[in-house]
Amino acid sequence: MNFSSFNAIQSNTSQQVTANQPLSLKQDQVFHGSIKQLYPNQMAEVQVGNQKLMAKLEVPLKVGDAHFFQVTSTNPQTELKVVTGPMSQSMTAGQQMSQLMETMNLPKSNEMQQVLSHFMKAQLPLAKEQLLAAEGWMKNLPAGVDKNNALHALQRMVELKMPFTNTVFQALTQGVKTDGMSANLANLAQLLATQSGGNEAIKSSLLQQIDQLAKPLNNETGGILLARATQNLLDNNSPVASKLQSLTVLKEAGILPQNATLQNWQTVNQQGNQQSVNPVQASAGQLLQQLGQTSPEQIKPMLEQVKAWISNESLLSTTQKQQLEQLLSRFEQIPASKPAVEALVNQLRQQLTNAYSENVSTRLFMQNDQGQSAKDQLLTLLKPDTNLPNADQLLRNLVKVTADSPQPLMQSTLTQAEGQVQAAVDSRAMEQAIKTVLKGLGVSYEAALANKAGDIQAIAQQIKPQLLALLQDTQTPVAIRDAAETVMSRLNGMQLTSGENGHQHQLVMQVPMDFFGKRMDATLQWNGRMKEDGKIDANFARILFYLNMETLQQTVIDMQVQNRVVTINIYNDMPNLESLATSLKGTLKTGLLEKEYTLSGLFIKPFEDQVGKIVTKLSNQQEDEQGGVDIRV
Repeated sequence: MNFSSFNAIQSNTSQQVTANQPLSLKQDQVFHGSIKQLYPNQMAEVQVGNQKLMAKLEVPLKVGDAHFFQVTSTNPQTELKVVTGPMSQSMTAGQQMSQLMETMNLPKSNEMQQVLSHFMKAQLPLAKEQLLAAEGWMKNLPAGVDKNNALHALQRMVELKMPFTNTVFQALTQGVKTDGMSANLANLAQLLATQSGGNEAIKSSLLQQIDQLAKPLNNETGGILLARATQNLLDNNSPVASKLQSLTVLKEAGILPQNATLQNWQTVNQQGNQQSVNPVQASAGQLLQQLGQTSPEQIKPMLEQVKAWISNESLLSTTQKQQLEQLLSRFEQIPASKPAVEALVNQLRQQLTNAYSENVSTRLFMQNDQGQSAKDQLLTLLKPDTNLPNADQLLRNLVKVTADSPQPLMQSTLTQAEGQVQAAVDSRAMEQAIKTVLKGLGVSYEAALANKAGDIQAIAQQIKPQLLALLQDTQTPVAIRDAAETVMSRLNGMQLTSGENGHQHQLVMQVPMDFFGKRMDATLQWNGRMKEDGKIDANFARILFYLNMETLQQTVIDMQVQNRVVTINIYNDMPNLESLATSLKGTLKTGLLEKEYTLSGLFIKPFEDQVGKIVTKLSNQQEDEQGGVDIRV
């Protein structure tokens, strides 16, 4: 069964959204209604679907007659004119539609009939120019866009009062897809690499970002390479030629400056005054800079802060912490002086550099309370002014420099580092990879700009702002522009299909993933509610995962959370999948318990017999006011 979009599940939600909203009419819109009651001064009560409105009629009509009406005015009151004559109950929908097209002088194309039929069933108003625009869009649907999905997109635009433009239409039709995002990005990357013309700087930067997106764990590989290079430089028994090779690679990656030598590589980046930060929240490099700038008279309170920092640092082992504390204790036994402080800083740097370089491999994907990993801390010891966004880029640079090296030893080191990362992949790795991909795509680009959150320069390197720059360049080749518009529509579609309906919220995320050469498209659709403080209510939710994986192929995971009790249904046609999953149930149950959730059941079912049932069940499910969760998806 093909689950290329989630409109089938959304359709009933749209109908309930419409039913829950008051009817809002605009001038020139056309709708189907019947006269329920007549009043003086040609006022009438008109029923439109499940709703009623008061309006002034241009001509007298009879109670019970049904017509197509057109809005001629909305201020100070709604005024209507009759578009078609009375329609008897014996008239078919096709006859009513033919009469409307004839009266409004609309094209009698298949696309126009499809649009009119859909909106007549949904009982939604639509203006003539909107009908003509919709017909044009339906005639030029991109490859892979289902007509039914396109009609639902038109309906959503009207229901949610979105701008009735082709840009919004394309975003909605692309936004409901659950596969193809990886292919869209790969196609754009190929065109950027092969087609000439346009702004070459923008094309090159965008191509680089897409390449990084395809390798979301490359920074972890870079961390292992950094640790190995550092350990090589620290090893007194390592040959000088090997040390020089490590030094050169770190220079080419931008981690060490060009004037770094085998004698000064640990201290060459330490010059300059560091802006004061809270020592408890400081990185290792920042902490040592602050310690080095502390006068002998103020060294005692600073040492207490250093001790607290060491005690709270979860990325260090107990033995490593004890060694650092012993070093501080010995320092406290001697008179404080500037040379003594400098010597202490150098010794601490040596021990911390050695500790973090050892811990990078054993603590992959682990972070401390400040969101820093062992590789981040190691990098700040070599380059204290590094922030987290820059750290990722430097580590990716290190991978590229190593990969481009002609030295067989460098190639072997890279292969080993990639193997270590692959062997260590777990749930934390997946979480990190998804965050890296979403951030790289620029899903929250507008919000980050509006809130002035983060490094503006780093934000500008995300895919979405670069796509905007590419599309605004009039010299961009047509093929590249078309491919870029498709990707942009996918990104905009995530935002347009996410939103709220009263206390219920929906969030849609499309994540193109690439793990060690295995490509996967993942779409997450979350429905739940927000608490009064604006945070997600984690006790109740319904989450659907649409996955398209290289080995398992199409998979849908339906996860329901009711009062922190979790029920999971997995839909997949792969034979014997249940037997393969049995060994993982215990791990899943334990992981959920650690997060204070209870696993009620895990069920694996084939698509053929079950998907129709789940769609029907979802679309018919009513809001449970007592339970506090709307499990309509």
